[in-house]
Amino acid sequence: MLDPAVLKAIIRAAMNDPTAVENTAETTPPPRPIGAEVVRATFPGLPPGPGVYRMIAEDGTLLYVGKARSLRKRVSNYAKPTGLGARIERMVSQIATIEITTTHTEAEALLLEANLIKRLKPRYNVILRDDKSFPYILIAEDHPYPRITKHRGAKNRRGAYFGPFASAGAVNSTLSALARVFPLRSCSDSDFANRSRPCLQYQIKRCTAPCVGRIDETSYRAVVDEAQGFLEGRSQDLARRLQARMETASAALDFETAALFRDRIKALAHVTAHQGINVEGLGETDVFALHAEGGEACVQVFFYRGGQNFGNRAYYPAHARDVDPAEVLAAFVTQFYDSRPAPPLLLLSHAIGEDAGLIAEALSIRAGRKVELAVPQRGAKREIVDRAVLNAREALARRMSENATQRRLLEGLAEMLGLDSTPERIEVYDNSHTMGSQQIGGMIVAGPDGFMKSAYRRFNIKGDIEAGDDYAMMREVLTRRFTRLLKEAEDGEEADKGDWPDLLLIDGGRGQLKVACEVLAELGIDDVAVAGVSKGPERNAGLEVIHLPGKPAIEPGRKDPVLYFIQRLRDEAHRWAIGGHRARRAAAAKGSAFDEIPGIGAARKKALLLKFGSAKGVAEAGLADLETVDGISTTVARRIYDHFHGGG
Repeated sequence: MLDPAVLKAIIRAAMNDPTAVENTAETTPPPRPIGAEVVRATFPGLPPGPGVYRMIAEDGTLLYVGKARSLRKRVSNYAKPTGLGARIERMVSQIATIEITTTHTEAEALLLEANLIKRLKPRYNVILRDDKSFPYILIAEDHPYPRITKHRGAKNRRGAYFGPFASAGAVNSTLSALARVFPLRSCSDSDFANRSRPCLQYQIKRCTAPCVGRIDETSYRAVVDEAQGFLEGRSQDLARRLQARMETASAALDFETAALFRDRIKALAHVTAHQGINVEGLGETDVFALHAEGGEACVQVFFYRGGQNFGNRAYYPAHARDVDPAEVLAAFVTQFYDSRPAPPLLLLSHAIGEDAGLIAEALSIRAGRKVELAVPQRGAKREIVDRAVLNAREALARRMSENATQRRLLEGLAEMLGLDSTPERIEVYDNSHTMGSQQIGGMIVAGPDGFMKSAYRRFNIKGDIEAGDDYAMMREVLTRRFTRLLKEAEDGEEADKGDWPDLLLIDGGRGQLKVACEVLAELGIDDVAVAGVSKGPERNAGLEVIHLPGKPAIEPGRKDPVLYFIQRLRDEAHRWAIGGHRARRAAAAKGSAFDEIPGIGAARKKALLLKFGSAKGVAEAGLADLETVDGISTTVARRIYDHFHGGG
C-alpha cells in the first residue's frame, strides 16, 4: 500500500517542491524543441518501470498527467505521428517538458495520477468537479446515552457512522423519519447535562427524555441497537421483533405499551416504503451511471447501504468533446475515491476496459479491503443501473437546456454592453451595513454554468472608513480583491486565468463605477470591463440604468430578458452581502451583552447561552439559576445578575 507520507512527498515533487523525495526524476529537454521532438528526445532515458508522467507547456502550464506500467514505453507512444486522436495530438504539439515520478507498482501510479489530476487540474485530463465531502449519520458512543446526529468531516469521534448520504437534505429527512421509529436524543451533551425537564421532542414522542431519567440506560441502549440495525439494513428483522413485542404487551393487557409499538411499526413501514428501489443483500454499494451527449457528460452516483437508497448526486466532469465515455467513467471513478474509501461493490453503467482490474486493485489498496467493479447485465442490479442512467440522461438534458439559455443571456449582455467577446466570468459586487456598522462587502460570480457559488467571497471592511461611506467600502473591496489576484499571478500560482473576471458589475451608479475604474487604473489593470447597475428614478425593479465608463447610460426595455438577467445577478449579490452582514450583526449582538462583564470569556459565554438560549434569557435569569451553570461560581453569578439588574 502506498504510504501516506510517501504520497505527500511525491505530490510535493509534482508541484516542484525542493523537499521532494529521491524517487522523483526530471527530464528537461533543450528549450528549442517543442512537441513530438521533445518526446523523442526524452523517452529513451526514462526508466522501464511504473510511474506517473506530466506533460508541461512552454509557459509552465500543466497539460496532462498520465500513469504507466512502463514509463519508457508509454511516453514513446506520444512520438508517433498517427493514431493519437485530435485531443492528444493538440496536447503533444504543446509539450515543452516531460516530468516523471516513479512508483513501486502500477496501482500506486494510478492512485498518484488521480491525486495529481484533482489537485493540479491539467488542461487535457478528465477532471472531477464539485468534489464536496458527503454527510453521514453518526450514533455517537462517547456518552452513556448515545446521540444520533448528522456528521461531516473527519471520522474522529467514537461511534457508528452510516453513509455517505448524497446531501444534507437526505440526512435531515432520514433523521426526521428515524426519530418517529427510534426516539433517540439529538441534543448536545451540554444541553443534555443542563436540562431539568423534558424538551418538546419528548412531548411529540420523538425522544425518550433520558436527560431527566424517563428511560433507563439499558432500555435506551436497546433502542440504539434497533436504530443501528435498521441503518445496517435489518429492517425486516426489526419489524418482526416490534410485532412480537406489540402482541406480547397486548396479551398482557398493557395496551398503552402495545400502542407505542404499533405506532413505531407504522412509522417503520412508512420509512421503508419511501426508500425507492431496495435490493435484498445489496449491502454497501455505489452505482455510477454515465450519459454523454453533445460533447458533455453527466455521471449520476447513487449510494446504497444495507439495501437502502441513501440518495444520489449528479456530476458533470470536465473533458474534451472527443473523449470516449468509458475513459470518462474510469477517470471519474478513480478520482472520486481519491479522498474516501470505496465500498465493497461498485456497479457501473459502462465497461471501463482493460484498466478495470487495475482500478479495482488500487481502490482495494486505499480502502484496505477487496473492492469489486461490475457491469450488471440483468436482474435487480441492472434495474438499479438503468434507473441511474435515466437520471443521468434527464439531468444532462436539463443542464444543456439551462446552459443554452445562460449562453444566450451572456451573449445578449455582451451585445448590450458593447463587449468584444462573451464574458465567461462575471463578478458582481455589493456592500451592506446598518447605519455604518458591521460593514460587509460581497462578491458573487456567474458564468456559462450559472452561479459559481464556490467562488463567492465576503470582505469584512477593515479600513478606517467613515460610517456608511459606500465609495470607500467599494474601493477597499476591489483593491483587496485585485491586489490578491495580481500577487497570485506574480507568484506563479495558477489562479488560472479562470479566476480573472471578464466583467465587473457594480451595484451602484456613476459614483461607484468611477471608484471601480480608479482602482483598476491604479493597479494597472486595463483588460477587465466594468459596468454599474443603478435603480431607476423611482427605484423600481424594471427601471434599472446601466452605466458604462465614458459612454451614455443604457436604459433597457422593461421586458428585456437581459435586464432580468442583470436583476438576478444584482439580487444574488445583494442577498449574499446582506446575509454576511446579518450574521456579523447577530454575532456582535450576541457577544455585546457580555462584553462589559469582567471575567466572562468565551467558555463562560457559551455555557450561559447553552443554558438560557440567548442573551435576553441570561438577562432575565434569577441569581439561583445563574449559579447552576457550569463554570459560573456564586461570585460570578452575582456579578452577571448585578450587571443586568443594576446592582452593585
